[in-house]
Amino acid sequence: MKPFLLLATSHTPDGAELTLHAHDSNFYLRVNRQPLMGTNASESEKVLAELACARLSAGPARVLIGGLGFGFTLRRVLELMGPAAQVQVAELLPQVVAWNREYLSGVNGALLDDPRVEVTVDDVFQIISRAPKAHYDAILLDVDNGPIAMVQDGNARLYQTQGFSAITHALKPGGRVTFWSASTDHAFAKRLSKAGFKVETVAAKAYPQAKRCTHTIFVAERK
Repeated sequence: MKPFLLLATSHTPDGAELTLHAHDSNFYLRVNRQPLMGTNASESEKVLAELACARLSAGPARVLIGGLGFGFTLRRVLELMGPAAQVQVAELLPQVVAWNREYLSGVNGALLDDPRVEVTVDDVFQIISRAPKAHYDAILLDVDNGPIAMVQDGNARLYQTQGFSAITHALKPGGRVTFWSASTDHAFAKRLSKAGFKVETVAAKAYPQAKRCTHTIFVAERK
């Protein structure tokens, strides 16, 4: 049996321990020993991209991805968008960007050098708040395990009135914001609807061969 290897360790701004692991041919990211993501379960991250970009053409669209992770959402966005697209990736933790280049270059790390991609090491909430009105065609958020703060306490703003207001300002009319979640959250869907979004909750599989859907994508369209 192949060992579960610790490749690298770092800490978030809030002091949580962030660790990168490898087992067999897969990689795993943990926060305070709790699973955050793995390369063996990336199907729902692709669905996150497909739902956000479903109504976008191959023209010069602006897309913001909150959370680089292992790059599967980024890869799917680039597959869906044309050569004129501008894809900004906001990653709070510089070590995640570095680990993608160093350890995961053969997975999706090479996509960071795609000319359409701009990687910004910053809090995605701050990026959204600073954005000009109607700047983005789509916003994709995969920064926690769901609509609760996990990586840093400040992420809670994304899932409340303050975040909804900033997202509404930054999105074009008809634009979509999609949220990745490891589970359902009916209260969150209600908050999105109350904030004025047209909301759809989509169940997604963790991997293509899964017998049931275990993850949830919240799709909120600006009216």
